[in-house]
Amino acid sequence: MGGNQQLQRGLEQRHITLMSLGAAIGVGLFLGSATAIRLAGPAILISYIIGGFAILIIMRALGEMAVHNPVAGSFSRYAKDYLGPLAGYITGWNYWFLWVVTCMAEITAVGVYMKMWYPGTPSWIWALAALVIMTMVNLIAVKAYGEFEFWFALIKIVAILAMIFVGLGVIIFGIGNGGVAVGISNLWSHGGFAPNGIKGILMSLQMVMFAYLGVEMIGVTAGEAKNPKTVIPRAIDTVFWRILLFYVGALFVIMSIYPWNEIGNNGSPFVLMFEKIGIGPAAGIINFVVLTAALSSCNSGIFSTGRMLFNLAEQKQASASFKKISSTGVPSKAIMFSAALLLVGVILNYLVPEKVFIWVTSISTFGAVWTWGIILLSQLKFRKKLSKGEVSRLTYKALFYPLGSYVALAFLILVLGLMAYFPETRIALIVGPIWIIGLVFVYFKNGFDKR
Repeated sequence: MGGNQQLQRGLEQRHITLMSLGAAIGVGLFLGSATAIRLAGPAILISYIIGGFAILIIMRALGEMAVHNPVAGSFSRYAKDYLGPLAGYITGWNYWFLWVVTCMAEITAVGVYMKMWYPGTPSWIWALAALVIMTMVNLIAVKAYGEFEFWFALIKIVAILAMIFVGLGVIIFGIGNGGVAVGISNLWSHGGFAPNGIKGILMSLQMVMFAYLGVEMIGVTAGEAKNPKTVIPRAIDTVFWRILLFYVGALFVIMSIYPWNEIGNNGSPFVLMFEKIGIGPAAGIINFVVLTAALSSCNSGIFSTGRMLFNLAEQKQASASFKKISSTGVPSKAIMFSAALLLVGVILNYLVPEKVFIWVTSISTFGAVWTWGIILLSQLKFRKKLSKGEVSRLTYKALFYPLGSYVALAFLILVLGLMAYFPETRIALIVGPIWIIGLVFVYFKNGFDKR
């Protein structure tokens, strides 16, 4: 297998759908939602719906190109083909960096969750253990990764659906509340539906967009999907509605039952939910679920970084050694290199445990906004290159072209502006641009422009 340098097409429809769901339903929902609720109150539901529709437009744009030309590391290849080699180079390395940083957020969360069971153990030890285990899973065949991710994601999804149904039981029938229906008045009776006004909704958008990070992984899997032309459209269309159901549905239920201003002060809103109806070990069960959520998102991240480095090496924009494929059909060198860099996250957990999460989520969001913006720009350029006949033969098209793409681009620029406005997230607009300037410098210094 090592000789012909091919990634294995071992991922099926169920793997890809649940992988992209798994990547998007991670720490952003379980840990980040409490932060976002504090900023916007119940109006956070509006933030998730607005963000969700922007993501749908981006994903349909990606799907149009991925169905037409399914390749590994898709959007860096599309950026290269339609926007030029420099754009492809920056996008590939930037997406790799984004997932390295996101994995740092996920392994940080593992440390936070393990504190419940082992309060005396330093969080960096758990962060390190998570990193080692997930790297080993990724070094086995891609089918093993897909299978692992499938079950991890399933645990999260079942837990969220259970919480939504249990919550509706409390709201409508008063289960766990002495038969007195709770109703949904908590959504407006603590300072109104939008207690912090438009400003609160805008402030929450960075955390909301961080929560959606990962859905574009469907594009990364295109090179290893068994039947990309049918698998990718189905995955994109179903993933969007499911994520909206999980995020909006789960938060609607939680904020109906608990006053929004009490959420997040004492652990995950999900734990509170199950304790409400008298499930004694609820905290332990949910802690296990959120732990698998963080591990699965980290698992997806190591998968993505390995594939992106492999793709960059194939385009002669990274060391040729990253093209090495193991006997099990995975880019082993690329995976090992990415995992080694994740040790920085372990070190940050050791040095500044209380600041790591907001830092890495805002830097990840900057990276995601860049990636999403490039997907939209690539699709606009891709469509312009097609003749009328070719456009009519496209089996899967972007939504509301071209207006939808321009509106989504304007929305992404708004998110960056908001990140610059608020001091806690400003670090991302320092680290992000420095990273991109550094990439441009390396690109020209190494003569990548002449290759």
